[in-house]
Amino acid sequence: MEVKNFAVWDYVVFAALFVISSGIGVFFAIKERKKATSREFLVGGRQMSFGPVALSLTASFMSAVTVLGTPSEVYRFGASFVLFFIAYAFVIILTSELFLPVFYRSGITSTYEYLQLRFNKSVRYAATVIYIVQTILYTGVVVYAPALALNQVTGFDLWGSVFATGIVCTFYCTLGGLKAVVWTDAFQMIVMIVGFLTVLIQGSAQTGGIHKVMEQAANGSRLNIFDFDVDPLRRHTFWTISVGGTFTWLGIYGVNQSTIQRCISCKTEKHAKLALYFNLLGLWIILVCAVFSGLIMYTYFKDCDPWTSGIISAPDQLMPYFVMEIFATMPGLPGLFVACAFSGTLSTVAASINALATVTFEDFVKNCFPHLSDKLSTWISKGLCLLFGVICTSMAVAASLLGGVVQAALSIHGMCGGPMLGLFSLGIIFPFVNWKGALGGLLTGITLSFWVAIGAFIHPAPAAKTWPLPLSTDQCIQSNMTATIPPVLFSRPAVADTWYSLSYLYYSAVGCLGCIIAGVIISFLTGHERGENIQPLLIRPVGNLFCFWSKKYKRLCWCGVQHDSGTEQENLENGSTWKQGAESVLQNGLRRESLGHVPGYDPKDKSYKNMAFQVTPF
Repeated sequence: MEVKNFAVWDYVVFAALFVISSGIGVFFAIKERKKATSREFLVGGRQMSFGPVALSLTASFMSAVTVLGTPSEVYRFGASFVLFFIAYAFVIILTSELFLPVFYRSGITSTYEYLQLRFNKSVRYAATVIYIVQTILYTGVVVYAPALALNQVTGFDLWGSVFATGIVCTFYCTLGGLKAVVWTDAFQMIVMIVGFLTVLIQGSAQTGGIHKVMEQAANGSRLNIFDFDVDPLRRHTFWTISVGGTFTWLGIYGVNQSTIQRCISCKTEKHAKLALYFNLLGLWIILVCAVFSGLIMYTYFKDCDPWTSGIISAPDQLMPYFVMEIFATMPGLPGLFVACAFSGTLSTVAASINALATVTFEDFVKNCFPHLSDKLSTWISKGLCLLFGVICTSMAVAASLLGGVVQAALSIHGMCGGPMLGLFSLGIIFPFVNWKGALGGLLTGITLSFWVAIGAFIHPAPAAKTWPLPLSTDQCIQSNMTATIPPVLFSRPAVADTWYSLSYLYYSAVGCLGCIIAGVIISFLTGHERGENIQPLLIRPVGNLFCFWSKKYKRLCWCGVQHDSGTEQENLENGSTWKQGAESVLQNGLRRESLGHVPGYDPKDKSYKNMAFQVTPF
């Protein structure tokens, strides 16, 4: 394959991205130097507005894997990927209306604090460890995979880009904290959109316009979007994308520390919800841009597919190869697209580093050393950012040695996200679930999701279910190599044709539902939780929505939790002060069963009448 090298202007545009991102970190380090508290550093003092948070949320989850991978997906398998707009809508609605109110009103900094308040330390630490391992692995691949694809097509230095990404992200995370991450993400989101728009405009111009693109895409069966086949073994159908996609994204979005940390940094709950809904618009915009890029790319290469003809060696190289083709005579614009791709990488890595530092500090450091000064807490938080920056960059180096395991590492997010979603759902939706059910459910969900995902990796699904749509090489000058999918050289066990052939979008659903079912069963077998031990602020039973006409059934849904001791307005006013009491409980190592020993707690009324953090229902 002929590698087309960057021109000077391409490097200038790309370098500008790193310089501006670093500059934002320096700016907030200087501006906030007098506010030396871990709270200010990790959650921005809870004074952020919804605009930059919305942009930050979108940028954090639209990584370079999306920028490079989604157009390639559409190019090979068709535009059914656009159905993710349904999944995104469900994810945002459920996050903002079900999970966010609980997290925001309880005043937590780490989402895993909730698990200790609702269950106990064992559940909290198990979930935290799983999250840390999952995020480090995923972040390493997010850094390495796009750098490799861009290196092989553009000649852009592989290790230079990997280490530059790690160093810059660590730099502005460590200096500026969450505010630097949020505002840098907002800038990088704008770069991503501009990069996509330049590709769309130039690509459309070179392929005869949008009408021609849609016509050719229809002729190539790329617009057969609605496939209502309910077969769960089919890779992409309406149901796998809309239902399975909802579970997948809710698992890595709705209860993810990176998302919730940004939401609880907002000045009010209303701002947090607005951030999520405006973020939905951002997700839709990026999705549409990526899908149309894939369709334009198909029209451009419809008579000479660079993948099957061997011009490129991997599908992830399709988008950068396409960009180098259409901008061959326009120096600077290839650099703009690479900046677009690396904006996704920078935002994802920065969000991960900041989230990892937060959960480590809140879940481990503060529990071991509860009386740290604000100044020392801030320095420890910055040190953790530096540590995880080094670890994530090192993981990118390790990813280069993993070979085919990289594909498995990419799916770790979904494999862990489903059981995590199930765990938080057990705590928030099911008041009767106890800590044994929560821990048993988590382990069951993890086992099921890893079993099906690793089994699918070892025993790939039959080609008939994963083979791409027809691709032509009629007008290609054949190269010496041809990209083919290797045949399966080993016998497939009977279970591989069903269980292991399950669509990858259902992995999260398997883990989530397995966790919930196991958690409910174990809780009843070991003695379900008593409602009087649970603060109403920690749960939000969805069944309550269907029982509003009857106090009897509403009480049944809340399983004995004292939910009717006040008004909605009182709850909103008092909810934000629950943190004061919660921190007291956590720092003194008290279990929920021991709340009767907390000063001000009235065992008869199950209330905190003499304390500032008395809570009422929402």
